[in-house]
Amino acid sequence: MTLRKAGVLLAALMALSACGAESVWAPEEAVARAAYVPEGPATVTLLTAINNRSGSGGHSALLIDGAQRLLFDPAGSWHHPNVPERNDVLYGMSPQLFGFYMDYHARETYHMVVQEVEVSPEVAAQLSRAVQEYGAVSQAQCALSISRILSATPGFESVGTGWFPYRMMNRFEELPGVRTSQVFDDDSDDNLELLQAQGRAQLYLPEEFGG
Repeated sequence: MTLRKAGVLLAALMALSACGAESVWAPEEAVARAAYVPEGPATVTLLTAINNRSGSGGHSALLIDGAQRLLFDPAGSWHHPNVPERNDVLYGMSPQLFGFYMDYHARETYHMVVQEVEVSPEVAAQLSRAVQEYGAVSQAQCALSISRILSATPGFESVGTGWFPYRMMNRFEELPGVRTSQVFDDDSDDNLELLQAQGRAQLYLPEEFGG
């Protein structure tokens, strides 16, 4: 097979895969009601789930703190009744709800790598538009969708595009000013019960816990 034919085949497979993504569209009033405005400067945070046994990347998500906080969680499995979603963009991620998200992903088999970088309000606004316009993402395309968005954004071109969360994480680490931390937890890998408990938990207003 020639490289040209291989490229055409890959493009066709990607298009077919994208057609299989399930579109979710929360109503406007739910999105507006849930909006959470973070304090401090605008930031972009890459979140990567790393397998504790193999060291490979299992999932990627992108947190954008701009005019409001958006969590782009392409083909993600976490959900909460108080978090409206529009095609993999989660709204209203207060510190408590973001903590729920991290607790769900960090468990006995995975830890989370958190890479935060400060950006201008203009870059945060561009990324916010990009994730909201991207559309529903198919399974196994989390890193691909995020890397496509980042590589088209000023200051993030070096991230490039690709399918692998671990590789994108390493390229993101090379950006100037990145602050990196890790989150570990020994919760069971079967986190369905945790997800259900989070859905029943009392929620607090951001000012009640200093958010």
